[in-house]
Amino acid sequence: MEKLMITGGRPLQGTVSISGAKNSAIALIPAAILAESEVILDNLPLLSDVAVYSEILEELGATVAWEGSQMKIDPSSIKSIPMPNGPVKKLRASYYMMGAMLGRFKEAIIGLPGGCNFEPRPIDQHIKGFEALGATVTNEHGAIHLYAKELRGNKIYLDVSSVGATINIMLAAARAKGATIIENAAKEPEIIDVATLLNSMGAIIKGAGTETIRIEGVSELHGCRHSIIPDRIQAGTYMIAAAATRGNVLIDNVIPKHMEALTAKMQEMGIGIEEYDESIRVLGASRYEHVDVKALVYPGFATDLQSPMTSLLTQAQGVSVLSDFVYSNRFKHVPELVRMGAKIRVEGRSAIIEGGRLNAAKVKAADLRAGAALVIAGLTVSEGVTEVTGVEYIDRGYDHLVSNLRHLGADVWRQTE
Repeated sequence: MEKLMITGGRPLQGTVSISGAKNSAIALIPAAILAESEVILDNLPLLSDVAVYSEILEELGATVAWEGSQMKIDPSSIKSIPMPNGPVKKLRASYYMMGAMLGRFKEAIIGLPGGCNFEPRPIDQHIKGFEALGATVTNEHGAIHLYAKELRGNKIYLDVSSVGATINIMLAAARAKGATIIENAAKEPEIIDVATLLNSMGAIIKGAGTETIRIEGVSELHGCRHSIIPDRIQAGTYMIAAAATRGNVLIDNVIPKHMEALTAKMQEMGIGIEEYDESIRVLGASRYEHVDVKALVYPGFATDLQSPMTSLLTQAQGVSVLSDFVYSNRFKHVPELVRMGAKIRVEGRSAIIEGGRLNAAKVKAADLRAGAALVIAGLTVSEGVTEVTGVEYIDRGYDHLVSNLRHLGADVWRQTE
């Protein structure tokens, strides 16, 4: 078992470059299944989830080739085969295989998602969309069976503004007959990224990034080359780490507009922020003010940054309240932070955080972003060594984490137990 070892107390200094967005990559890779010829994805993050997707595509018969952060996918030989078990069970986002396979083959058998365990991720809105397009959907022995004689466009209103459902319906509808309208669609930048890829492949999609997306189905899609947008969650994590350690860090290869909700809260705390065309500089201060934060759907404060933000708020003066209105049970990092001396209590959807000094301890990451929170907390501790287990979760969302932090001056290393 691997663990991260952190000797904190050092302000982070220097420049870090952000990888391609994980939450785009895990949708863009299955989207390639819809093409009849080679799709090239640039700026791909080198994450465990991406490696699992590569394994899945090869299992289906695709040819996958890597060159640095570029993945070449030739889906021309893909076959529709059932995947009730195996690699799909390792991914929370394996459900994107449903929309992609349904769109191309009008059938799919996909095992229910795995991945992080912070909260069950219902797929009722996905199923609602598939059924509206003409598919029959059943759950048999823990696998979703989808079949359609043909897919026909329809008007679909999402009860919840779900990123996964919005993308999945886009994937299936791209090769359906006629027009599909998704109302109350999610607006996240990753949805725009997927729509951009699909349009480059020959799809006709308008309105991505708004609450109404219109898709005119086409009979065939072709290959293309696409560069993935920067990872706003990874960028936010390094911004928070820079502030928590009172450092001075330039976060490069970032879209500042995607970071506005975080930037506003950090400035409210008294943290210096300088924005450039494709980078953001974070300037730490000796004193931070307490703030209240509400995690909401985009363009609100990202739920994926709620856990890291908890660690930063332990460094503020006074009492802060952090509420998550996206996931109700995303506070598994709190007991571990309490082990490090944090004064936090959870009440319903909110964590009440009283600022104070943290101590080194042995802690365990329960999910991806909880792991990031514990790493940030460890970086603030001036005495002792913090040990973080559950590294496999962290590897799902942060490539080159140790080398990047070491480059910024942190004393961090991996150790095998």
